[in-house]
Amino acid sequence: MEETSNQHSGLDHRQVIRFFRRNIPSFVCEPGCHDCCGPVTASSEEVSRLPQKTEAAHVEALANYNCVYLGVNGCQVYDERPLICRLFGTTPRLLCPKGKVPAVMIDEKIEADIHRFMADTRQVLL
Repeated sequence: MEETSNQHSGLDHRQVIRFFRRNIPSFVCEPGCHDCCGPVTASSEEVSRLPQKTEAAHVEALANYNCVYLGVNGCQVYDERPLICRLFGTTPRLLCPKGKVPAVMIDEKIEADIHRFMADTRQVLL
């Protein structure tokens, strides 16, 4: 894990996020399911890529234990969703409630580096 972390130490956050996104496996969610969509945190860099929401929208979403970007048809920012959202279902530590999984789960070292990145960077509640 130390080797992978050191590998990214000279990169800016955008480059690190791109690297992580390329290394998080994907899978198809069950249509209409939003069971893993709740209030989450994201790095300032990730948030800067999302459309701004009003304070009222944030308050309403949090009151319902939802993500402010969850709409009636699912995630409104799916292509730009934060790393934590991308991790759901790809690791035994964040299993999909519906049992969906990618063909290959995320590499444990990459996952550990993502968690370290999230712990070491300023996070914003969505």
